[in-house]
Amino acid sequence: MKVLVINGSPHLNGCTDRALREAEETLKSNGIDVERINVGNKDVRGCIGCNFCRENGRCVFNDIVNETAPKLAEADGLLVGTPVYYAGANGQLLAFLDRLFYSTSGTVDKTMKVGAAVVSSRRAGSTGAFDEINKYFTISAMPVVSSTYWNEVHGFTAADVEDDLEGLQTMRNLGKNMSFLIKALRAAEKESGIPSQERAAFTNFHTEG
Repeated sequence: MKVLVINGSPHLNGCTDRALREAEETLKSNGIDVERINVGNKDVRGCIGCNFCRENGRCVFNDIVNETAPKLAEADGLLVGTPVYYAGANGQLLAFLDRLFYSTSGTVDKTMKVGAAVVSSRRAGSTGAFDEINKYFTISAMPVVSSTYWNEVHGFTAADVEDDLEGLQTMRNLGKNMSFLIKALRAAEKESGIPSQERAAFTNFHTEG
């Protein structure tokens, strides 16, 4: 069992990294493999709605998004961390997630892969960024992992996060809950399979003429 961890911060040893490392260590101590991908320091452009991926099974821009797609397919869970910029998630991360989720919608079944968002802020705006990330999971039939507080840490530097004892506690509880949920879902999958998802209905209120 494996969790793919996405760090959306350009600061590879910053506050977001510190939060993710706390969750990662807990995942590993509970028997879950972890692979980290750093996105915030990459040149990632946004989706252009060309639908190349619909016909070719991959994004038209051959970059870290296409490199990540097979890793997402193999993972049991996705843990996404972001710093908070202007009360929202890092724009590069959102561009990455837009393209990753859209370009794999026909090739990677995300049903019952678990998802968790982690946010880092100096002071405020964290819940807005938290909501942004969770929307990718809830449109993809992915159970969202919770903790004993919103999945966030506070601080201006990684050293500040060390003093956020509740935030680090939240990360450890998140790791425990994510491990438990993955194991429970895989056990249920062995017993009765993954629930099928209806896809036939596509409501569109546009009318001709």
